[in-house]
Amino acid sequence: CCCCSCSWRGSRPGYASLQKPVKLPSLALKSNNGNVRSPRDNNQRLTAGDSIFNGDGEPPPTLEEIRTWGDSFEKLMKCSAGRKVFRDFLKCEYSEENILFWLACEDLKQESNPELIEEKARAIYEDYISILSPKEVSLDSRVREIINRNMVEPTPHTFDEAQLQIYTLMHRDSYPRFVNSPLYRKLAQLPSPSRKGSAA
Repeated sequence: CCCCSCSWRGSRPGYASLQKPVKLPSLALKSNNGNVRSPRDNNQRLTAGDSIFNGDGEPPPTLEEIRTWGDSFEKLMKCSAGRKVFRDFLKCEYSEENILFWLACEDLKQESNPELIEEKARAIYEDYISILSPKEVSLDSRVREIINRNMVEPTPHTFDEAQLQIYTLMHRDSYPRFVNSPLYRKLAQLPSPSRKGSAA
C-alpha cells in the first residue's frame, strides 16, 4: 500500500469482552506547541519541505517529539501531528474509520449543549456503528447492545465502551505495524529494521 509494506488484510481480529467499569485513557486533544530550537539537535523542527505537516497552521513537530510516538501509543494520540500521521497510515491499512470514530467520540465528550449532543451522537451512530455504513467500526455484540440502549437518551459518554474497544484495537493491532512502517521510520530518521537471515 502507499505508506507501509503490509499486505491488505481483509479480516479483522475478534475482541475479548471488556469488563466494567470503563476507564478511558486521559487523552485530551492537544495541539503541538513549542519554540523552534537550535539546529542540529533532536529538538530541531522539521522544515517546511516536510509536506505531511503543512496546512494545519501549527508548527511541525521536532524529531525528538516524533521519536516519542514510537515509545508510547498514548503520546502518539495526544499529539495532533502524531494523530495526522497515524491516520495517514491507517488509510493505507483500510482502517481509517477507527481513528475517525475515536476523534468523533472525543469531540462528543467536549459538548455540553443537549441538542448538539443528540445530533452528534446520532451522526456517530450512523457513520460508524450502523451496519449500513461503509465506515462501520468492528465492535463486539455486547458493546453494540450497550450503545443501542444508550442511544435512547444520548449523553457525551454514550460511546465510551466502544471508544475504549477501538482505542485498544488500534493500540494492539495497528500501532506496532505503524512503528515499524517505512512512513514512521523515515519521519523518525530511524534505520529500517534488519531482517533475520540477511547477509551481514
